[in-house]
Amino acid sequence: MAKKTSSCETIFVARQPVFHPDENVWGYELLFRSSDDNFALINDESQATSSVIADGLAMAMTGMDLDTKILINFPEQMLIDNAGFALPRENCVVEILENVTPNKKTLRATQKLKDAGYTIAVDDYFGQSQLKPFIELADIVKVDILELATDFEKIEKTIQGLPQGVKLLAEKVEDQGTFEALAEMGFDLFQGFFFSRPEIIPGKKLTSNELTKLQLLGELSNVDFEPVRLSEILQSDPHLSFRLLRYINSVGFGLQQSVTSLKRAIDMLGMVQAKQWLRSTILADLNPSPKAGELAYLSVHRAKFLESVCTITRLEGCDSDILFIAGLFSLLDTMLGLSMEDILNMLPLDDRIVNGLQGHGEISQLLQLATSYERGKWDETADQLSRLGVDSFEAELIYVRARSWTQEILGFSKPC
Repeated sequence: MAKKTSSCETIFVARQPVFHPDENVWGYELLFRSSDDNFALINDESQATSSVIADGLAMAMTGMDLDTKILINFPEQMLIDNAGFALPRENCVVEILENVTPNKKTLRATQKLKDAGYTIAVDDYFGQSQLKPFIELADIVKVDILELATDFEKIEKTIQGLPQGVKLLAEKVEDQGTFEALAEMGFDLFQGFFFSRPEIIPGKKLTSNELTKLQLLGELSNVDFEPVRLSEILQSDPHLSFRLLRYINSVGFGLQQSVTSLKRAIDMLGMVQAKQWLRSTILADLNPSPKAGELAYLSVHRAKFLESVCTITRLEGCDSDILFIAGLFSLLDTMLGLSMEDILNMLPLDDRIVNGLQGHGEISQLLQLATSYERGKWDETADQLSRLGVDSFEAELIYVRARSWTQEILGFSKPC
């Protein structure tokens, strides 16, 4: 959400990944928070709108590969006001919302963007004839799978009438089976929450490497964890030690000279942040697949967000370290292809974390808050914040800061 303060404008944005059929990331859709709608921020002046989009884009793109594509929703007035020209055409996709009317002004604006080399996408298509003028200009058509009731015969019939050469993006793909069926059907791109839902593989066992890392995560999250053990873990893994020193030196801490000893590095970070760094790094290394990389990023972001929410919520007995662990472990079932119950049986976790990860208690409510943010469900987010007694503006600031922290701790960015 963009809210004016005395000295700056704060941009809040959620991002949702879009995958190739091989589950490598193609790009992200950016969802901007607005005070009065669910689209990108709209002000009276197009120039101001473009500025907001450009600022939000810069923030969200930190740590992304240069060839990553970015989808941005365009309501009607933004399209007419030529706000798209504030964006780099090499990797930004202008996504025309399904409620934009194809008239002389909007079609002329779309043609102008296309002539300038911008990629055009049409959102939420499920066969509406009124969208045909936009579809004839489109490079990408986003097919709404849920609106078509995940009926594969109906989906196939819907896409048969689309122009040849247009890329098909299946949106609102909710499970792995649907993803695989649509890939067989010829869809080029996929968006939805199938990537963050567990695909449980019967009889699957963890490799020794995965099991060791999972056990190490459990040890780091034990309330009886001994500080001396942190040094032992780092000393036993030169690669981890190097990455910790690189992290310390890149983040800076106002250093006049480089840190060269592990003890000095841990002392500078402090035990809490050193454990957070190590937990996050081990989690990111747990599964090297592109999809798991997205899940690791999401898990670490959740962890820091929930830890920070603890400082402003009215929940009694809120423990920031407990919330960090709950957020960090909340997608382990998806990453490992095991049930959450099996994973929790392997780990010596506090009962509050176990209950939260099984969908019970206040920790579960906070995980739902994080999920609603990630999915851009702003009405649901507002209801949850109200119930928790959390100011929405404070929550947005915390969410953005958690994103920056995640990018730093995973080595995606260097602070200014």
